[in-house]
Amino acid sequence: MPTRARLDEFIAVVESGDHAGAIERYYTEDASMQENAAAPRVGREALVAHERGVLRRMKHVYSKALGSVVEGDRVAIHWIFELTDHDGKVLKVDEIAWQEWRGDRVFRERFFYQPIKPGA
Repeated sequence: MPTRARLDEFIAVVESGDHAGAIERYYTEDASMQENAAAPRVGREALVAHERGVLRRMKHVYSKALGSVVEGDRVAIHWIFELTDHDGKVLKVDEIAWQEWRGDRVFRERFFYQPIKPGA
């Protein structure tokens, strides 16, 4: 079960821009991530590789947690992401990450999000 301090550490690492490092340090070896209703990606190495691939396609990524809740082994984080690609196109995403923790690491995570339309 994560402590509030452990979750706050995790959030700070993501907000600092070290997305792949957050996965390396805060996820179990057999962790999974799932985008909305897509099939989950499984295994920390695969999760890190996917994250690095996304980051390579971006010029800048802004990440901000607007709030979070810890309830036993379950965590919910409300994120705002702004991803700017190398052509300057910006994608804003308003996301809820629903996590299941095993001890002090994320075991399973599912993302629920909707891209924000420009000007919204």
